[in-house]
Amino acid sequence: MNILQRLQSGPLVCDCAMGTELQKLGLNAGEELGELWNLSEDRVKVQSIHRANVEAGADVILTNTFGANPFKLAHYGVEDRLAEINRAGVRIAREVIGADGFVAGDVGPSGEILEDWGGTRTKEELYEGFRKQVLALAEGGADAIIVETMMDLEETKVAVSAAKEYTDLPVIASMAFSKVQDGFKTLWGVRPEDAVKELLAVGADIVGTNCGITIEDMVEVIRQMRAVTDAPLIAEPNAGQPEVVEGETIYRQTMQEMAGHVGALREAGADIIGGCCGTTPEYIREVSRRIEA
Repeated sequence: MNILQRLQSGPLVCDCAMGTELQKLGLNAGEELGELWNLSEDRVKVQSIHRANVEAGADVILTNTFGANPFKLAHYGVEDRLAEINRAGVRIAREVIGADGFVAGDVGPSGEILEDWGGTRTKEELYEGFRKQVLALAEGGADAIIVETMMDLEETKVAVSAAKEYTDLPVIASMAFSKVQDGFKTLWGVRPEDAVKELLAVGADIVGTNCGITIEDMVEVIRQMRAVTDAPLIAEPNAGQPEVVEGETIYRQTMQEMAGHVGALREAGADIIGGCCGTTPEYIREVSRRIEA
């Protein structure tokens, strides 16, 4: 049974943030590549995060491969280890969740800017980079591909197309929106309903949103998405807006406060609910409890 078939039986719980949890375990963000932990003794720390999420009730866990694309890996001089890092990420997650849950191969933004927006990268170059990553995730045994935290709709479409054309896995596409004066838009000015239509048109099986906004605001974004599609929707909010205190990024919203909005998120149309920056397994436990109630 794949994730789309399972969704016909009811909603699913996704996991919490990986990045902020890795930082709690010692990752020096910005100086160190967390995805390389997949290949070191620190893999046990990655696995401990997966385990905490599964024990909290997560049905879907994302691999520690968010930045394991050739563009970001090149900044650390390890682009030649792309396949190894991605396959290891799937293996680490599978060892925890087994065959009963779903491992989503995590694909984040390239970190590059397309020529369309004044950058130097072509769509063909991004496509080739994403192709390499999704192939490695599929070869590693992922159950689905999730393209997440995307701000450029065109880049997202490129990644989704690569995943659809080079794997036979369900593809999840999740974009980050910001709250602006006249609603919600991506960094490049795309509204939720327009993003949904274009992502479904290139083959995304599940669409949604993560990062960028609070769970309260995400309720409205999901509502707008549901108004234009019957496709499954995923929602992974942040634990409030980030604040920098003495050089450290913190998220003040408690997991209990967040969980109090899970019912509204479900009513708005979310089929998969997890968490992004600042969320913890404690939040996932609360989400699971409320979804099962």
